[in-house]
This record gives sequence, structure tokens and C-alpha cells, in this order.
Amino acid sequence: MSARRGEIMKELGLKRWRARSKNIEPLPPHPAAANTVAETESAPELSLDERATQIMRMDWPRLKDSVAGCVACPLHQGRNKTVFGVGDEHASWLFVGEGPGAEEDLKGEPFVGQAGRLLDNMLAAIQLKRGKDVYIANIVKCRPPGNRAPEPLEAAQCEPYLHRQIELIKPKLIVALGKVAAVNLLQREASIASLRGRVHAYRGIPLIVTYHPAYLLRNLPGKAEAWVDLCFAVDTMHGLKNTPAAAT
Repeated sequence: MSARRGEIMKELGLKRWRARSKNIEPLPPHPAAANTVAETESAPELSLDERATQIMRMDWPRLKDSVAGCVACPLHQGRNKTVFGVGDEHASWLFVGEGPGAEEDLKGEPFVGQAGRLLDNMLAAIQLKRGKDVYIANIVKCRPPGNRAPEPLEAAQCEPYLHRQIELIKPKLIVALGKVAAVNLLQREASIASLRGRVHAYRGIPLIVTYHPAYLLRNLPGKAEAWVDLCFAVDTMHGLKNTPAAAT
């Protein structure tokens, strides 16, 4: 075991881990996107379905511009920066959290606080690294006041953005970090306990549920359970990459 991995294991509060076998600034307006952004964000007569249809036609630059100027729900009133997401835009792994916290709101990047450092250690423990075959996003792009959970309307207004990101990334596996991410992606209410340890699906993409790093900072025993989930995710990814469809 390397000294670095030993440090990571210590940080996560586990004595011995064994895997089972088996600051982003908003981009300047994109010239070709100006009309699309204006139509999407400043036309209150658009229904949610019509707005989602417009968003689903956007490429990466247009999508980033649209998020940066979004005023679709009240969360925009208290934000410093939108938090679009970060990482490899063709990643196999997509990690989805709840929403930006105070540090994320200031820097415009997801998971940059204490919970973000723990997430980086969790990734390193399974030989992953932020930005390298990994993309990180949230259910909502603006910070909810007091770090509360996003309201259903807020999540619904942001869902087309996340859905379009997923369509563009085409990840092989989604890992939902925490209950808020899980219930919004799966569109059903359930406990973390009932969702862990099984492969679900988001629009046909395999999805696994584990705890949010912020929860693990408050509940140290949960780190051992999270490690089980990470091992399960690795096993699942290995299976996905070894299927005939993945090999062609």
C-alpha cells in the first residue's frame, strides 16, 4: 500500500480497505448563443417543457452561457456565481451532488470545501481523480439559502440543464451522492438505505447511490458503508466496460 493511499484511508476513517475483486468563471457570451439564451431565460411565457426542449438543443458553450444567466427560479437572487459543473466532458464517471455550498458559490466550482476534499479522497481511493474520466455536477446550479435542500420547483427548473450535461457527457455510470441527488435523479422518494447496494438507472444509464461527503463528515461510521458503495461502483464499472457493447 502506498503512503498516499494510507493517508487517504486514514482521512476516511478506515483501518484497512480492500476492494472486492470482481475557480471556474462564467464564460463570455457565445455569439451564436445570444439569441438562444435570451429566448430561454427571458421569456416567462415558455412552459417548462418548451424551455427544456430549447436547452436540449444546446452545445457546451451555449449551455454554459445559459446557466450563467439563468433566472428561472428564485435561487438566482442570492447567488454569487452559478456552479455549472467541472471535469472531463467525455467522462465515464459522473458524480452528482445536491447543490453548491458557500465556498462553491464563491468559486463557481462544485465540491471545493471540506466535503469536496473528502470527495477527492474517495475518488483517489478507487484510483480516480477529479477531471480525469470524472465529471462532477449538482442537482441545482445555484446555492440554496442556508445550504438547505433544493425545493422541488428549483430542482425542476435545473433538471433540463443536468439532463443536457448527461446527454453530452454520455457517462457509463452515474453515482448519486446523497438522498437529494438520488430522489431527484430517480424521480421517486426513498431512503438511502433502500437505494444503496443496487444498480438503478437514469434514462437508461446505470446509477448507484451512496452517501453525500458532507453527511460522512458528520457521521463517521458511514464512511465504511460508503467504501462498500465505492467498491460496488468499481465492480459495476468493470462489468460495464467488459460488456460486448462497451468493447465495440
